[in-house]
Amino acid sequence: MLDSRVTTIKGVGEALEEKLNQLHIYTVRDLIYTFPSRYDHHQILPLSELIHEQKATIQGTIVADSLVSFFGKKKSRLTFPLQVGDVIVKVIMFNRHFLKTQLQAGKTVTVTGKWDQYRQQLTAEHHFLGEKGPDEPIEPVYLLKQVVPSKRFKKLIKQALEQVEGQLDEFLPDTYMTKYKLISLAYALKQMHFPESFKHLKQAKRRLVYDELLLFQLKLQAIKKFNRERTTGVKKQPDFELVQQFIHALPFTLTDAQMKAMKQIQADLTSPYRMHRLLQGDVGSGKTIVAAIGIYLTHTAGSQSALMVPTEILAEQHYQGFCQLFKDTLHIELLTGSVKGKKRREILAGLASGEVDVVIGTHALIQAEVDFDSLGFVVIDEQHRFGVNQRKVLREKGMDPDVLFMTATPIPRTLAITSFGDMDVSIIDEMPVGRKPVETFWVKDTMLDRILAFIEKEVNKGHQAYIVTPLIEGSDKMDIQNAVDLYQQLAVYYDSRVLIGLLHGRMTNDEKDAVMKEFTEGKRDVLVSTTVIEVGVNVPNATVMVIYDAERFGLSQLHQLRGRVGRSDTQSYCILIADPKGDVGKERMRVMTETTNGFELAEYDLKLRGPGDFFGKKQSGLPEFRLADLVEDYRTLETARRDATDIIYGDLLDNDLDYAPLKQHVETILKQYQQGFD
Repeated sequence: MLDSRVTTIKGVGEALEEKLNQLHIYTVRDLIYTFPSRYDHHQILPLSELIHEQKATIQGTIVADSLVSFFGKKKSRLTFPLQVGDVIVKVIMFNRHFLKTQLQAGKTVTVTGKWDQYRQQLTAEHHFLGEKGPDEPIEPVYLLKQVVPSKRFKKLIKQALEQVEGQLDEFLPDTYMTKYKLISLAYALKQMHFPESFKHLKQAKRRLVYDELLLFQLKLQAIKKFNRERTTGVKKQPDFELVQQFIHALPFTLTDAQMKAMKQIQADLTSPYRMHRLLQGDVGSGKTIVAAIGIYLTHTAGSQSALMVPTEILAEQHYQGFCQLFKDTLHIELLTGSVKGKKRREILAGLASGEVDVVIGTHALIQAEVDFDSLGFVVIDEQHRFGVNQRKVLREKGMDPDVLFMTATPIPRTLAITSFGDMDVSIIDEMPVGRKPVETFWVKDTMLDRILAFIEKEVNKGHQAYIVTPLIEGSDKMDIQNAVDLYQQLAVYYDSRVLIGLLHGRMTNDEKDAVMKEFTEGKRDVLVSTTVIEVGVNVPNATVMVIYDAERFGLSQLHQLRGRVGRSDTQSYCILIADPKGDVGKERMRVMTETTNGFELAEYDLKLRGPGDFFGKKQSGLPEFRLADLVEDYRTLETARRDATDIIYGDLLDNDLDYAPLKQHVETILKQYQQGFD
């Protein structure tokens, strides 16, 4: 019944079915799992029980006379402070200026509207003077896009729940039902759609969020185990003595975090299973040297390695760094789209014969003509910049090579265990010894003259600077500095005392490479740029990062930009030029000046922006949940992950009949996953 077409519900014909299909409702299960987007109610609740950005009703005493301000044509804004218990809440009413004489200090009022938890503010839609507010039931509100009338939809939900009554079998083992004091599935679904009280609604959501996250984590853990067991991989037998000599010969000591990550990678490389690991670390934390040790270990075991990066500039930078690191020990080649003719043919022949030990390059590495003799280890840097298919092609160029993904974007734990839950994760959360934290300042553009003088002072010391802006060219709609205008202004301001370069996304790759090469080689003192310099570029001589209109960037992006400086033992500086209007914008600037820890900033950014926008709109791979919220429900996510790991790796599915429904679920997932390989 649950997986039957919606036409099995009484009253649903083909015409209504077609409309429901537009809402992605095809089966009875789809219908009863289409939950309300919010609940309208006029029940007066304590502030602690109100839900951010949902409609709420509060009651209190006005502590100061209402204030009215006018804007636009005949538009007004009325505000007054309302004491609710021990808290003062700001109430806002739009186009209700005529209520000013009613809403005065000392009056008791009940107001209903949208609640802003962070600002302790309620935007009121209507009010009720006096101590007693209207008493109405909790009303579910569905996102129906005007396809189906709300009243009709609620009737269908009720009909569906009545028809499936007795068929909603429990799939959770009694162990978890008892341990977490969860209500039954049937009762939870009924309360989600027709809640008797907010207490019942809370219990229902708690049960269904756990269900959703547990099933998702079971999927990730089952796939992870399947991938581990389906490929024998290449068990490498490295020369550990040579590897240790290489590590001891490094001109610096590895941090504890680097050592831990290195040992995890070493264990993967020498195991009979294929590595599928994510190495994440803050900007400048030393991920590349850890990957280099893995490459050297692979070499001593007689296999080739490949390092794929998103840009030619970064590929060339890594190539030069690796050549210096390994000197004459390894045969290293650079393969990008710019390498052509005889040189390209020689590299391809060297890879096919095994003469080349390591190849570093861009997506040119996944061309059909690129063949390896014995590819055993693949490192993919800034892995989110490549598509899934691009990564897959490179993996398939060896006999099940070990794969290490690297990212300098600190990923909050909640996103790491959802987006990358099918991978093992290593984290480098320490900075190399001797690195000085970048000093960060937040200023307004009235201080521009002082900033430009400071840049010139740093240039006179032999250092370089970045100046980053959000736009390429001017815009009438947005009053923000742009790269082209700023470049021209600075060229005039500095005359020939400071040499300026310009870099932006509309330049060709060759133009970008030429500008970046000049800056890297010190032929330009200051680089005016858009965010194209965000990832990977390493210019140790750069000590100043100035970011215009910093309030327009996310915290993680600001941190990535800040990471372009502070890459030597010289003190570096990041100057945020910003004039945020709201409290949230000001708080973000404050946080940037107070912490240099990328993981802390990422967690804060996630809370502000939500998971859907953390990686940007184009990021794929983030799951879409019906109910679960990765920020609000992170504790449940952690619990579900732990439980799923116990179930999959504890062999409970095969040895306990109480887990039979979950076993069936996992078998279905793996069957679908295997079909994707065939």
